[in-house]
Amino acid sequence: MLSFLRFLENINEWIGRLVSWLTLAMVLVTFAVVVLRYAFDLGWIAMQESITYLHAMVFLLGAAYTLKHEGHVRVDIFFRKLPEIAQAWVDLLGALFLLLPVCGFIFWVSWDYVLQAWELKESSREAGGLPWVYWLKTLIPVAALLLILQGLAAMLRSGLFIAGVLPGMEREHPPVGEEI
Repeated sequence: MLSFLRFLENINEWIGRLVSWLTLAMVLVTFAVVVLRYAFDLGWIAMQESITYLHAMVFLLGAAYTLKHEGHVRVDIFFRKLPEIAQAWVDLLGALFLLLPVCGFIFWVSWDYVLQAWELKESSREAGGLPWVYWLKTLIPVAALLLILQGLAAMLRSGLFIAGVLPGMEREHPPVGEEI
């Protein structure tokens, strides 16, 4: 079970680290757009749209990585004061009854939307825009699937802790407001 847990978590770790480089690309392309526009009075719709594509890719593919590292906003007024075993139960039940159903719904609802985009080979509505809107839309169910995998990993981690197999929840980051 521990090797399966590591496998699940490594998927999102690898994707998250890879996607983090897209933020650098986004900054560089934004810088280039600004310099070209204001210094040389040049601009291309495709270049501007690429910033939106990169931004969407970072958020969609980075959401599960952020969940893995407990970077999402969480109301932890009571949570951080709970004993570790109660925190594990909250994490397990939260993933089971909130995260997985919502991600499953997003996957299900986006499926036809993405298929239509692929059938049309949907491209930008702007003249000179990027032609790969259907690829970008494909990332919606992919993001839901990655979040489901990370949710399963979180449930497994919590379950193994509750069962006494893992010695601690091994939280990588302290909750917001606590000292490192």
